[in-house]
Amino acid sequence: MEIQGYYLPDGLYYEENHFWVKEEDGLLVLGMDDFAQKMAGEVVYIQLPDEGKIIKAGKKFAKLESGKWLGKVFGPVNGELAAVNEELEENPGLINEDCYGKGWMFKIRPDDIGEMANLLHEPEEIEKWLLAEIEKYAEDK
Repeated sequence: MEIQGYYLPDGLYYEENHFWVKEEDGLLVLGMDDFAQKMAGEVVYIQLPDEGKIIKAGKKFAKLESGKWLGKVFGPVNGELAAVNEELEENPGLINEDCYGKGWMFKIRPDDIGEMANLLHEPEEIEKWLLAEIEKYAEDK
C-alpha cells in the first residue's frame, strides 16, 4: 500500500519504530521501512551485532547512522539473532536502494512466533499509524 508517498507492502508486519518483519522458513527477517529510510536520508553505517545475540522485544540491539540521523534498531520479538546482512557492512546504502529486498538487515529466530500478533499487520491499523507518524514528524520540523 502507498500512503502519502511512502510504500509499505501488504503482508508484512510493522513495529512502531519503523521496522518491517516477515516470517521466512521459521525465521523473522527484519528491515527498515520506507518511511524511516526516507526520513533518515542516506544510511552510512549499520552496526552488525554477532549472531547468537539475544534479542528482547522493544529493546535496542543495534545502531544505524545516516548523514542527518543516529538511530536504534529495536527487537520486534524476543529471540536470538540468527543472521545479519553482511552486504550492509560494505554498502549500507542498500537500505535506501531496496529496503524491502536487498537492504534487509537481520534474521531473528523467535522464542515464540505468536509474538508477531503484537505488531501492526492489518491495512487499516498500518494506515492509521503511518498517517499519525507523518503528522507527528511534520510538526517536529
